Amino acid sequence: MSEPRQVVVIGAGVAGLTSALTVLTNSSQPVNVTVLEAESTVGGRIRTTQFAGLSIDEGPDAFLARVPWATQLAAELGLGASMTSPTDAHASIWHNGMHNIPGDLMLGVPAKVRAFATSGLISPLGKLRAAIEPLLPATTDTDSIGEYVRSRFGNQIHERLVDPLIGSIYATDSDHFSMAAVPQVAALTASRSMLFAAGRARAAATKSPAGPIFSTPTRGLGALIELLTQRVTALGGRIVTGESVSTIEKVNAGYTINTSRGQHFADAIVVASPAKPSSHFVRPLDERAADLLGQWSHASVVLITMAIPASQWPARLKGSGYLVPKPDQRWVSAASFGSNKWAHWRPDDGSMILRVSLGRDGLEVMHFDNDKLINLALADMKLHLGIDMTPSEIRVSRWAESFPQYRPHHFARLAELEHSLGTAAPGIVFAGASYRGIGIPACVQQARSAGEATLAHLASLHS
Repeated sequence: MSEPRQVVVIGAGVAGLTSALTVLTNSSQPVNVTVLEAESTVGGRIRTTQFAGLSIDEGPDAFLARVPWATQLAAELGLGASMTSPTDAHASIWHNGMHNIPGDLMLGVPAKVRAFATSGLISPLGKLRAAIEPLLPATTDTDSIGEYVRSRFGNQIHERLVDPLIGSIYATDSDHFSMAAVPQVAALTASRSMLFAAGRARAAATKSPAGPIFSTPTRGLGALIELLTQRVTALGGRIVTGESVSTIEKVNAGYTINTSRGQHFADAIVVASPAKPSSHFVRPLDERAADLLGQWSHASVVLITMAIPASQWPARLKGSGYLVPKPDQRWVSAASFGSNKWAHWRPDDGSMILRVSLGRDGLEVMHFDNDKLINLALADMKLHLGIDMTPSEIRVSRWAESFPQYRPHHFARLAELEHSLGTAAPGIVFAGASYRGIGIPACVQQARSAGEATLAHLASLHS
């Protein structure tokens, strides 16, 4: 029997854990897998804790179900029967009052003229500017979402529809965000008219079987991490928390990983940690790769969860929440009316569970203490909703540098990074939110690919 190959995964978020699972499940030769996590807990930005007597997520509360990767993983882990989807409560955009988000949009991009023609969000001049989009010459030579959409539809469509929707997903300012990083929008640029391309895409989508857009376990997304952890360890994987990586050094055909607790040897490594903090430990392997990783930007957000007594919540507020366009933002960028959005987030006493987001790329809030953040959130919500609220319970979740920012030409930099490091240090691959998509499905997809690439590298060593 040959000695087992050694694989080290750096980072125990959903990407790192899924990479470990992929290697352990599919390896045709003996392999030892160790997952190193600098934090004291696993899961990265996925965390579910008790709040108001319920299991309420502190980070993302669902994943996109119309792409297969996270849904397949949940089924593989036995979560299929416990999955649920949001209610049909509508979402709004706040601009001098609440406006329902129009139908016939593709991530904010109008698919029909009526998407903006009948909306109070857009002024008469803004509607006229947007309506001429099909007559304009093709827009080229930009990878900025904001620059592209403004050139097609004008400022109002971008600032009041496209940017609030994309910005809320990526905690970003889409004027400085890569078009290629949002495939649903990038696909609309292949035609001269974005409006017509969106219309065709919407029509094609309606022909496919309808299903829920989002999905989550009733116990919260923490259940996904819990079961992933159990499966990895059941297959012989080792998960170590509270151990940070300081440097990686090449040793013959493998690598020595120096950590805060000692050393590990690896034949192959999956880097599933955020780009910027990963730059320091790859520097001994490749200066250029380290420089590129160090250039990544990461935005910080704070998510405040509140329980609002039923007596304080107006019956008129039946929607799932609202987004705030950047020109209207003070501190709050979005608010989710959780008990309207999720049927299983309804406390016995009838309270409303709110989740309020503050901070994004270009709007720093991490320097405020919790009391200040709570006061800013309540003041903004009084402006938006016209009511005073005294929460019966409050939880502040701080997510420092948790949203990687895909600047224009992100994927060209990523390709250069991977080519440079691949030449200097074969057998090291990347997976996770910093690289090819921040959503849970994208992280799972990257992790599957990273696991398969790792197995291919081990097979090449074996031969």
